[in-house]
Amino acid sequence: MPNRPRLKFDTWPAAVYAIGDVHGCIEQLHRLEAMIVADGTQIAGEKWILTLGDYIDRGPASPAVLDHVLSPAPAGFRRLALVGNHEQLLLDFLGNAAAHTEWLEWGGLNTAEAYGMPPDPEQLWRRDPYGYAERLRPLIPARHLDLLDDLPICVSLPKFFFVHAGIRPGVPLDRQEDEDLIWIRAPFLNARLAGDITVVHGHTPVDAIDIAPGRIDIDTGCFRSGVLTALRVTPDGQTKVLQAHGPKANYVPANQRS
Repeated sequence: MPNRPRLKFDTWPAAVYAIGDVHGCIEQLHRLEAMIVADGTQIAGEKWILTLGDYIDRGPASPAVLDHVLSPAPAGFRRLALVGNHEQLLLDFLGNAAAHTEWLEWGGLNTAEAYGMPPDPEQLWRRDPYGYAERLRPLIPARHLDLLDDLPICVSLPKFFFVHAGIRPGVPLDRQEDEDLIWIRAPFLNARLAGDITVVHGHTPVDAIDIAPGRIDIDTGCFRSGVLTALRVTPDGQTKVLQAHGPKANYVPANQRS
């Protein structure tokens, strides 16, 4: 996996609205962004909408979510988007399908079908993953592939670090591996993080926003719960939770399809 850009800012905007894993749930994303815009009217200055990755897979409308990420930000806002492990999985599958069929196992079939791939009830993709990838690639708009290639992996602000999955405890931020930033779970989630940095992350679904020493998990598993969460953070470190509700995704894992 090539090293991705890392964004570091020495000064804060008026507020950051971090959004957890969307996973194709465009209805909730539209609702949540409307809530963010309404909330932001009380805050003077530029605000950021910062999505933490996992825009695709499992939910019903992954292409629409990527188009939304590419759309202009609302007036008074700047849009920033980070990569998640599912975006990297899609790129890995297209690059070496036989070595990365886990993408299809973990929700990629929903994304492929949303782009126009026909259902594959006999799961022929297991026997010919390269053929499946060759048929899928031209269905994905170049603007989406360019976006996934170019997404940065983290945003650093004074006292806060925004990333998809988390960090490797005990490793300085500037020496973190990309693999950990989008994949890590247990070593990060089980640590009592020291220092004055709060990590805002998704990747690990929780029933309710999880505030632990040194970290805040805002992935409320939208595709299965119907709830998409944003965390507003202001330069003084104060936070506010916003949540949009909508339908749960009709997600069937690959090993349960027939």
